[in-house]
Amino acid sequence: MIRKSTAKGFLWILISLGVLGCADMDPVEFDVEKPLSIKKQEELNSLEELKTYTSDDSRFKLGAGVSMSAYNAQGAMFSLTNENFQEVTAGYGMKHGAIVNDDGSLNLTSVNEFVENTTEQGVTIYGHTLMWHANQNASYLKSAIAPKEIPLPDGPGWMVLLDQSFETDDATGYQTNGPNAPIAFTAEGEGYNGVGRALKIVNAEVRANDWESQLFVTFPKVTEVGQKYRLEMDVRTEIAASFPTQAHTAPGGYKYWNFFGSISSTPEWKHINVETTIDANTSGCNTIAFNLGSNATTYYFDNIVVSWYNSKGVTYEERTPEEKKDTLSAHLEKWIEGIMTASKSNTHAWDVVNEPMDDANPYELKTGVGKTDLAEDEFYWQDYLGKDYAVTAFKLAEMYSNPDDLLFINDYNLEYNLDKCKGIIEYVNYIEEQGARVDGIGTQMHINIDSDKAKITEMFQLLAATGKMIKVSELDIGVGVKTTEANEELYVAQEEMYKFVMDQYFSLVPKAQQYGITIWSPTDSPASSSWRAGEPIGLWTEGFTRKPAYRGVVEGLGGIDIN
Repeated sequence: MIRKSTAKGFLWILISLGVLGCADMDPVEFDVEKPLSIKKQEELNSLEELKTYTSDDSRFKLGAGVSMSAYNAQGAMFSLTNENFQEVTAGYGMKHGAIVNDDGSLNLTSVNEFVENTTEQGVTIYGHTLMWHANQNASYLKSAIAPKEIPLPDGPGWMVLLDQSFETDDATGYQTNGPNAPIAFTAEGEGYNGVGRALKIVNAEVRANDWESQLFVTFPKVTEVGQKYRLEMDVRTEIAASFPTQAHTAPGGYKYWNFFGSISSTPEWKHINVETTIDANTSGCNTIAFNLGSNATTYYFDNIVVSWYNSKGVTYEERTPEEKKDTLSAHLEKWIEGIMTASKSNTHAWDVVNEPMDDANPYELKTGVGKTDLAEDEFYWQDYLGKDYAVTAFKLAEMYSNPDDLLFINDYNLEYNLDKCKGIIEYVNYIEEQGARVDGIGTQMHINIDSDKAKITEMFQLLAATGKMIKVSELDIGVGVKTTEANEELYVAQEEMYKFVMDQYFSLVPKAQQYGITIWSPTDSPASSSWRAGEPIGLWTEGFTRKPAYRGVVEGLGGIDIN
């Protein structure tokens, strides 16, 4: 143990020798090398803003896809866009579905704000899009060509939808589910009250499930909630029986177990008169299914009548194809005039017709005919206006645009399906043969790091050969995994693919035909996005940090290898 006095002595000696003094000490110098990741990020951050790498002597525009509402909010995305891009394309805000109200009027408030904000920033707008099958106010368009209402002379009342007496071989409105319910008819004079004939169905044995033997009665109207329906018929069975009725969306398309309740029958003819009010369980149906399998007997049906109560007192008359075409053409002009007039002060190029070509039949137009899964905002103009629908659109666009505006047609997968690329070129030729003007072709290019480079090259060659202005309209490049799984190797491959696409564009498309390239998603796509959700497709991260892809675009624009 050291005594206090001894410890003080040692301390004094050390101070005297200068061991603990600091006046004469030299600082220790040493270097720590920056982590490689920081050096790489600093290199990316040292690059200029993207638009500074575009040529001053070219009409080429570097564009960005933006949310119109986000741009108008003037936040971080607003600043990034203005600093790096010369043109913007609204992802949704300038489309029919965003602007057309349910009465056909146009709400252009946000568009007017967008035009004002971009003008102030010296950024032009690429109009997207005048005519498409998606993002439409389809409910309004369908209502505009819906059957005409014709007032009934007697006002509201019951209207017969089906009246089947079985007196002829006309099988309208009925069928069975097969061998367990064979269709036959009685002799003349064995129908209800000894008049005419009746439908005869033999269920030979009791089935494990009553629906194994069914008679379907179908009527030409789909039920809606709140409507009243009535079933009238004459029925008898060789033994006392009871059988249920189901609601079906089509014969065999079961929806609900109870439609008009259970029907009781006896060996004597019985007249049935049952009414029902449609609810959520029975809406969307047009078929009554009679389940006959619980009784081993012969069923006789006659004079089946299905009616609905017309509370409006109107009937409906289908519009002719020509009437539908005229109605839609008038609205199309109103729509094109409205959106182009509102934005023409700062919009000098337009995506007039978007995605016209069919994927399975790339030399033919898309169609909604036969599709049973149409989205709520899906409407195929071409099914009503015909092959010349684009001719009409381009003529209207030329009428309401500025004199020097450029009018484009646009489609996707042209680099994936070269026949589709050839198909749209053929369609452009057709449009112009009909007297309309098409200035350019847009290729969307939503691709991946493993997309076929040879096909990309051939696509640009095909497009360049048209002599039209060529625009890469929606470029983004996926890496095959979500952002949470991406790594440096994938990001380097993404950088290389961005550079490759731009190199091919500038080397294969003559300068006079180079309209521009739009980066569809400048930042990586959020997990909540409706477009390539959670994919790292951008040049920046979601937090606005530059990625290697940024350098790929810089190199592609400048035609030089920075490294």
